[in-house]
Amino acid sequence: MADAIDDDLYQRTKALLEPGDIQLNGVIVRTELTGEEEPTLHQATLDIGDIIAEAAGIDPTDTYVYSGNDDDRFGVNQHQGLTLEDEEFVWECQQLVRDGTYDVVFYYEADADQTAIVEGVEELGFDATGVEGE
Repeated sequence: MADAIDDDLYQRTKALLEPGDIQLNGVIVRTELTGEEEPTLHQATLDIGDIIAEAAGIDPTDTYVYSGNDDDRFGVNQHQGLTLEDEEFVWECQQLVRDGTYDVVFYYEADADQTAIVEGVEELGFDATGVEGE
């Protein structure tokens, strides 16, 4: 990890992946985007969600984003990718402001292609760190 903040974020992400009903992996996406660039952050979230869906074998056009803005059970910057037909979980993310820019933590079912996700995020121009659950 680059510094203590990155290590802290990595450990927090790892804790989110602890065994539950489904096994999860994650990816930490570091951006240089500020609050003034929220439309760009929104588009990046959608693009990364599509990468995750594809890596999980799901057609991204068969998914939609359910946002925390819509539900008091979620934080404002928390979003889920769900399938259109049966609203199955595809991914979830939290957009975190750290040192004035956004880091976004995504998590998804562990059977998605982790390498493809990390490489896809990097192809979008962001730094990405894969985090594997137990």
